[in-house]
Amino acid sequence: MADSLLARKYFDGIYIPFGLLVVGTVIVKREWTAYAVLLGLVLGGWKYYNNLPKAVLKPDVFQEFELKEKTIISHNVAIYRFALPHPTSILGLPIGQHISIGATLDQPDGTKKEIVRSYTPISGDHQPGYFDLLIKSYPQGNISKHMAGLGVGQTIRVKGPKGAFKYTPNMVRHFGMVAGGTGITPMLQVVKAIIRGRAAGDRTEVDLIFANVTEEDILLREDLDQLAAEDKGFRVHYVLDKPPAGWQGGVGYVTADMVQKWLPKPADDVKILLCGPPPMVSGLKKATESLGFKKARPVSKLEDQVFAF
Repeated sequence: MADSLLARKYFDGIYIPFGLLVVGTVIVKREWTAYAVLLGLVLGGWKYYNNLPKAVLKPDVFQEFELKEKTIISHNVAIYRFALPHPTSILGLPIGQHISIGATLDQPDGTKKEIVRSYTPISGDHQPGYFDLLIKSYPQGNISKHMAGLGVGQTIRVKGPKGAFKYTPNMVRHFGMVAGGTGITPMLQVVKAIIRGRAAGDRTEVDLIFANVTEEDILLREDLDQLAAEDKGFRVHYVLDKPPAGWQGGVGYVTADMVQKWLPKPADDVKILLCGPPPMVSGLKKATESLGFKKARPVSKLEDQVFAF
């Protein structure tokens, strides 16, 4: 999004230089003032245009982006920050959509194969110059294992945007979300967009069930807890398959009873979002239907009451 025209960078880069040019011309050679004003307007317009955020994603063409920073979260989870071409560049990724990452990888039989996987950045277009990916690597993973081996300065190939979901403010009254593991990333993207939009009138309520195996597996818990503490319209409910002693949250798999307890009731202005391992998503499609939500399609569409990323 473009900055306010009263932003400091416009004063430093456009207004002050324009004023100095015109005033200096008036002092030195007053008859050239009109030319100075015209030149200042042209240069100022060029500077303003160059400062505008420019989307770089192309839906059908892979582009390379360099790894700028790698933050280790745990033994198999890291946040990867990739540089965009310019400090003002943005991905141009609508809220709720994802990118495709492609790589040509060695196969067990000695051949090479092009592998493509989808990921949702945890950063947004309000943060120009880079994008962040939260990725959990698996021993048998393809792209996730490839990412874990990347060093700063190396590149990945990306294209997009992809996906059927596109968030718009107040598209529903209440979201019920269920995420498992790294399925938290599209949910976090939507939640952050809603909270950023409060000042502009976004009133969307959100209840999120976040399921993991152990307490140590809960990704971005600090961020989620902070968002919930700061915004009364967002609530997070944790569920663990193997909880520690004294655990106060949900236990086991996410059930219809948990959905009924923590998420909104079926209504035309309510939408359920699902993202996680296929068995979890499949089970929750059946659970939501049993609770009165409209039956989820095998491949979700934006208008669906129950949408699986």
